[in-house]
This record gives sequence, structure tokens and C-alpha cells, in this order.
Amino acid sequence: MRIVQISSAQTLGGGERHLADLANALAARSHEVYAAVRPNSPLPDELSGLKREDIVTLPLRNSLDAISARKLARFVREREIEIVHAHMARDYPLAAYAVRRNPGAKLIITRHVLFPLNRLHSITLAHAARVIAVSEAVARALSAQGLAPRDRIVVVHNGIDIKRFENAKSQFDRAAFCREYKIAEDRLLIGSVGEIKSLKGHEDFLHAAAIILRGVPNAHFLIAGADTSQTREHRAALEELITQLGIENQVHLFGWLDDIAQFYCALDVFVSASRTESFGLAIVEAMACATPVVATETEGAKEIIEAQKTGLFVPVGGVEAMATAVTTLLEDGIMRQQIGECAHQVVQERFSLERMVVATEKIYRESLSAK
Repeated sequence: MRIVQISSAQTLGGGERHLADLANALAARSHEVYAAVRPNSPLPDELSGLKREDIVTLPLRNSLDAISARKLARFVREREIEIVHAHMARDYPLAAYAVRRNPGAKLIITRHVLFPLNRLHSITLAHAARVIAVSEAVARALSAQGLAPRDRIVVVHNGIDIKRFENAKSQFDRAAFCREYKIAEDRLLIGSVGEIKSLKGHEDFLHAAAIILRGVPNAHFLIAGADTSQTREHRAALEELITQLGIENQVHLFGWLDDIAQFYCALDVFVSASRTESFGLAIVEAMACATPVVATETEGAKEIIEAQKTGLFVPVGGVEAMATAVTTLLEDGIMRQQIGECAHQVVQERFSLERMVVATEKIYRESLSAK
């Protein structure tokens, strides 16, 4: 099949990781895969399976960008694209226009988040052959809005390259990691991953850290994630909170990490403190490294974790409960190991990249064969 993946994202997050892994895997399965991205997009560096000439740059300024829409339609026509797959809401109308101008192509939309769409998207979604939801929670949100026919909404959970994380685990050198970041080797490491913004709950994580340190003084806390705000005010606010809590010597803010697998492997406990989560890719990645997880009870996390077996749940915003759950795991090495091993097994069974790619490939074929 000839497929184009479209994303106007200018930062890397779970949705962009999904697109890159999907595109690279489809190319490895002998499909002709193209990508349409914005100038200065970080995605081309992640699209290692695609030829550079097969990655086209378009303005993709917003959903009303007529110039990009026409250029995309021409690209679809010239390359005889069969599947036009869009991943961000502002790109949906542009993709829909390109498909309307090329009747032989089919529009596939992936919805990665829970936030409601504008009612104007009902026109766009009505023309989609399939709308892929990354979780049952996202599917329910789409259905509740009534913007797409229910029989066209299909759930395909995100998948990850499990071997990448397993290889990282087998090769991980904790002593080297601690030396690199000047962390004492006897520290118990608790970490969180996510863009530095309020929805990720990093403030709650830090408040819980201050509580944990009262009973586990050799704990050390790590946060990996970029602040994409224009003035970096979110990171500045976290740094101020760390100072207010008096935990400057027990917290590391890493920023963006290229090798996130090493980060997960270093942790004794991973914490997802999110206030909302449509899926929870970081949770799955931590589980792939057999790192035990404490997660807030978001809609997405509940589709991944089985309570007390593959992770521990705490209420959203429940700082005291978060501190108690983390402390329980830190004080019980056997429990940490058991939960980590069960979690790793579940990821192998349910969240592999191959499963995701095969399911998406099937959706493409069914869409092309439908009248």
C-alpha cells in the first residue's frame, strides 16, 4: 500500500512516537510510506525507516491552511497515495480535503487524546473511512460527542518496540548511570516521565516526594520531560516548588532524554501522576522494563494496569496515597520484583508494536476494500 502519515506536531510526545513507530514498521513491511510534517519538525529524525525524499515539508499552520491543503492534495495525486492517515485535530480537515480531491484515497484518522473536538470536525470525521481511538476511553469520548458513526470507530491500543526496552534492560549499567548524573549509588530512584505541564501532575509528584523522604531518606526523584511553553514557565514553577519543599538535593530535572529506556531501567519505582491520560505510553514503556508502576487512576491507565498485580493505583491528585504506595514498594523488594515481572509479561501480550501495526494494516486493507 501507498500510505502518507500526517502530523503538524512541533514537539515529540506519545502521539508522535506512535506515528514514527507505525511509519517505520509499515515501511519495514514493504509498504510505500511517506510523511507530511511541518518545518523544523522533530519527526524526520525519528523516521529512520523512510527515505528523506519521502518526507515532505508543508506549512500545516492550522485546520484552515488552504495552501497546505492544496499541496497535500497534489502530493496524494502525484504519488497515487491510497491511505491518508492524520494524527492531530488541526490536520484532519487538510487530510479530508486531500482525500476529497483524490477519490481513490481513503482517510484514516487517529485520535490520541480525550479532549473534545470542535463540532465542525463532524464534517471531517463523516468522510473518514475509519477513526482509530488509542483506547476505549477515547472511543467513548468520540461516541459521546456523536461526531463520527460508531461503526467507524475502532480501538487500537498503542504499541511499543518491546525489544528496544528489553535490550536496554539487559545492557543497563546502574553504576554508570549514577556516575553520569552524580547520584549516589545507594539511592532508591523514583521517576516520572512527561511533558512539563500541569496535566502531567509533576507538582503532585514533588509534594509526594517530600512526604516519602520523611520515611525513606535515601530516596531520590527524577523527572524527564521537556517544557515546550514559550517562556519555559512550567519548569521555572517546578524549580520554585522544589526549593519551597526543601528537596533540591533529592530531585533531578532531566529535560528531554533521547534514550528514555535507560531512564526507566534506572528506576526502582515509576510514577505516573497525570491528572488525565488518554492511554499512558510512558506507563507501558516502564512496564516493558519490568519497572513497577504507581499510577493515578486515569481512564487510560485503567486500561493498562491490573490493580495490585501489574501496578498500584492512587486517586488523581492523591498526594498522600501516592506517597504511601511508593513507600510500600520501596520497602518491599519482593513486591517490586513481582509487580515488575507481571507487568513486563502483560506488555509482551497486549502492547507490542507488531500487534499495533498488524491491527492498523488490517484497518487500511478493510477501508480500501469497502465500497
